[in-house]
Amino acid sequence: MTVDDPRHAFMRRAIELSRVKMREGEGGPFGAVVVHEGRIVGEGWNRVLATRDPTAHAEIVAIREACQRLGRFSLEGAQIYATGEPCPMCLGAILWARIEHLYYGNTRLEAAAIGFDDAAFYDEVGRPPDRRALPSERLLADEARVVFAEWAAKPDKVRY
Repeated sequence: MTVDDPRHAFMRRAIELSRVKMREGEGGPFGAVVVHEGRIVGEGWNRVLATRDPTAHAEIVAIREACQRLGRFSLEGAQIYATGEPCPMCLGAILWARIEHLYYGNTRLEAAAIGFDDAAFYDEVGRPPDRRALPSERLLADEARVVFAEWAAKPDKVRY
């Protein structure tokens, strides 16, 4: 008998979450689990429809649960298993959480083929603000800068 790679069990859990919750009408066919020290510490599935929250992607939900369960904002030493290649928002969250490794099932091209096309978002992220499709305008920079200066001087700040 061949010993199954433990990573497969984690990815299978993410796949099962995606299937069950999609069938229940929670949202699209996406699931994710965060693993730390060999155990699942966060599970998520697409909850956009269920919560009416466009940020309730599987990876975000799993990261939030893992952080709450571990009682910290950093997931250093953790891995995330996602059924789809993360969109730019989720990839940003994964990077901010300091997750050390990403495993994914479907590619972003496969997601686009079933109606989840993130190409425009990937393109937008790399453009300067004045060249984005979303009109952007800077306001009250001097006033906003004062708070940044206060943060920079704050002796008890927690870096993240």
